[in-house]
Amino acid sequence: MKIKFFALVVCLALATSCTTALANTQQSRQTVQKSDPLPQEKVIVKVLTKSTHSWNGDPLIPYPQGQPQITILRIRIPAGTTLPLHTHPVINAGVLIKGELTVVTKTGKILQMKAGDPIVEVVNTWHYGKNLGSEPADIIVFYAGTQNSPITLKQ
Repeated sequence: MKIKFFALVVCLALATSCTTALANTQQSRQTVQKSDPLPQEKVIVKVLTKSTHSWNGDPLIPYPQGQPQITILRIRIPAGTTLPLHTHPVINAGVLIKGELTVVTKTGKILQMKAGDPIVEVVNTWHYGKNLGSEPADIIVFYAGTQNSPITLKQ
């Protein structure tokens, strides 16, 4: 009986010391985590645009049949430059990341853009862009077309 009691006391002592050691280890880990100088940043998602119509109000066309091909362009338009009259036979959208840009349709509709502005571009509509600002305009444009088909047609 004395041996069983002694064994029980030893087990309790070991359990207590293990629990204390474990608590100290967890406390040390928390101290290390609290002193970590890098803040935890959260992922932020902001919808820039979501539309079934282009910027001039026309409904977007159905996607073409065939092997899809996505093209992403970064276009730099120098200050004072006017692009030639052109059209896009495919859906495209972009974001002006720098500068200013004015988009004008052949019928006279105008869109003024500044850095950060999104655009759902007109499809099968003749238009041109011009940079009336004092710095280059940079725009990233995503085209959803089909393989071996043009994304831009010039007049």
